[in-house]
Amino acid sequence: MAVPRGDREPGSYYVGVDVGTGSVRAALVDQRGTLVAFADQPVNQWEPQFNHHEQSSEDIWAACCVVTKKVVQGINLNRIRGLGFDATCSLVVLDKEFRPLPVNHEGDPHRNIIMWLDHRAISQVHRINETKHSVLQYVGGVMSVEMQAPKLLWLKENLRETCWDKAGHFFDLPDFLSWKATGVPARSLCSLVCKWTYSAEKGWDDSFWKVIGLEDLIANNYNKIGNKVLPPGASLGSGLTPEAAKDLGLPAGIAVAASLIDAHAGGLGVIGADVRGHGLACEGQPVTSRLAVICGTSSCHMGISKNPIFVPGVWGPYFSAMVPGFWLNEGGQSVTGKLIDHMVQGHAVFPELQAKATARCQSVYAYLNSHLDLIKKTQPVGFLTVDLHVWPDFHGNRSPLADLTLKGMVTGLKLSQDLDDLAILYLATVQAIAFGTRLIIEAMETAGHSISTLFLCGGLSKNPLFVQMHADITGMPVVLSQEVESVLVGAAILGACASGDFASVQVGEDRGVGHGPSPVWGYPSS
Repeated sequence: MAVPRGDREPGSYYVGVDVGTGSVRAALVDQRGTLVAFADQPVNQWEPQFNHHEQSSEDIWAACCVVTKKVVQGINLNRIRGLGFDATCSLVVLDKEFRPLPVNHEGDPHRNIIMWLDHRAISQVHRINETKHSVLQYVGGVMSVEMQAPKLLWLKENLRETCWDKAGHFFDLPDFLSWKATGVPARSLCSLVCKWTYSAEKGWDDSFWKVIGLEDLIANNYNKIGNKVLPPGASLGSGLTPEAAKDLGLPAGIAVAASLIDAHAGGLGVIGADVRGHGLACEGQPVTSRLAVICGTSSCHMGISKNPIFVPGVWGPYFSAMVPGFWLNEGGQSVTGKLIDHMVQGHAVFPELQAKATARCQSVYAYLNSHLDLIKKTQPVGFLTVDLHVWPDFHGNRSPLADLTLKGMVTGLKLSQDLDDLAILYLATVQAIAFGTRLIIEAMETAGHSISTLFLCGGLSKNPLFVQMHADITGMPVVLSQEVESVLVGAAILGACASGDFASVQVGEDRGVGHGPSPVWGYPSS
């Protein structure tokens, strides 16, 4: 959380912008961490072929401008003190004049982002892992195809003339946004440490880039991928440029922060929450006893420690990548919300479900949750899946098996395809995701973490069934913040720190200094 200074101007505001997989969101947050205004805007995605997922940096910036203007309507702009960005860890490619370059065989420069979930670079990541280079010990021993090095190698090997030879700048999407706002091409420590093999202590490792065939990135002191690295929340340059200020509807010169990856912003927003008085196991314990689970399209499991802990199949340890002074381990599941959507929307009775949910003015998932309550009768809802099981690795396993070749599976299917069957398949999918979380926790605890409580945020944390299944299957209490948009609060915290109104981004070692007490949503069912 942010540590306040005593000389803050009363009534100050901070803007947080969050770029997720399918939408851009913005929030106006006051100095107590309370969300005052919210707006969102969808963004386009392209999937020109299987495992290729692309976006446009121009589209995303335009959406940032739309939502930011909306959240500051009617506000005295002089009271806005800082701006913070978070975004998915997608790869943005620009030429030497900062113009978009194509990342596709069609040669369309508008599509200049390889998205985080893109798995085109399978051959490249296998070759990188075969090197067994020492940097791999900081990504759980096995690099993920979702990281940037294999994607860069794919571009060099497949789009040499149209992209690689013309490229001047490769950005993580969060860093692209902070550059666009300030004109400062600095990189966040969070992005480079977590996705690019940068070391907070030693910097870039020349030998790694040479052995994987990307030695050309070393030129000019790594100018193409970043040679000025700042901690999240650090103030960038002279703040918001006049051009960006006009685009965003904000005052020129306000502080703009070095960014965070979206999951890390969510972790920052919840892991230090004040839970005193709820009788939780983590009360009075170090913040290292908490695991932040940021669950949306995918899920990320953020655990911090005072000393580095190496967990096979779990990314990290990364120093100061989320909370200054702490080491971060990051487990994950590549598809969770996306998997639930895939299972439900692909079922034969989905049109019937949609119609019934619409008639009740409910989401399809709220309807399914209520339908499960109807068909469970007197038994606990979890027992409805005694004969139906899902293996959830439809997009490979990120943690703890670190095997991108794994596929998904459903066992126990019958010939019937009615609404009861869909509801039970949905339940089994949610349970499978929760069991995946349990496996990640077990791997982290075997390596030396001690976790007692889960802190959930993100879109799936708004689903009571998802929350309860995580409590039941992990055997741990689950905490949700009073402020449901924790990722946006995390982004706004960055802006507050950059403004100088807050001294630093910190969490207390024994309890969080948060934005209000967080109610307990789920205890394990008895």
